[in-house]
Amino acid sequence: MPRMGTKQREDYKTLKHVFDLFTEKNLFKLITQGYIDGLHSPLSSGKEAHIFTAKKDGEIRIVKIYRLQTCDFNRMYDYIKADPRYSGLKSNRRDVIFAWAHREYRNLLKAREAEVRVPTPYTVMSNILIMEFIGDEQAAQKLNKDKPEKPKEFFEEVVEQMRRLYKAGLVHADLSGFNILNYNQKPVLIDMSQATPLDNANAEAYLKRDVHNICELFKKWGVKAEEEQVLKKILK
Repeated sequence: MPRMGTKQREDYKTLKHVFDLFTEKNLFKLITQGYIDGLHSPLSSGKEAHIFTAKKDGEIRIVKIYRLQTCDFNRMYDYIKADPRYSGLKSNRRDVIFAWAHREYRNLLKAREAEVRVPTPYTVMSNILIMEFIGDEQAAQKLNKDKPEKPKEFFEEVVEQMRRLYKAGLVHADLSGFNILNYNQKPVLIDMSQATPLDNANAEAYLKRDVHNICELFKKWGVKAEEEQVLKKILK
């Protein structure tokens, strides 16, 4: 098993004050197991998670660390308790957060198998998910900040990704301009922890909400986006 080098230890110590002791230990394990060489820099910070870039043999990777103390685990539990895959999950903060991270990893794998354009997941450990970096020198921007050059074509491609995801047995359940990256004028779906299988009693409602959100976004850019037509394309 590789050991953490001096440079990696310095990088790790620079950022370790952000985390609790439990997360620090798991980051160290992931470094020594060879998934990353060390954290590189913070990319974003939201209500649920810190996002960092990391390096692995010169390749950039993403490290998503779900907050253990300040995230809204009750909202997570509301989503996940209706997912048949997690039917036995109790409303315990850590258990819910760990299941949430595992769920995103599992959903990403399933989406990748169906050739949905999502980041490749590499591993998950408790509240830490390591996955593919989407971008070149800079991270790809979210759609709400990076309007496509050809909105109509981009919209059609988003619908195609939604169709593939549905055929794989999943609904994103939180799709919007905040959860789609614009990478080389192609959509990449992210934040897959909310994605739920079709046998979830709420799946149909989630799908209709996703369709509504996407149609409303692209209508602002002059695209003729009819919700009924989009639903038909996804369900066909």
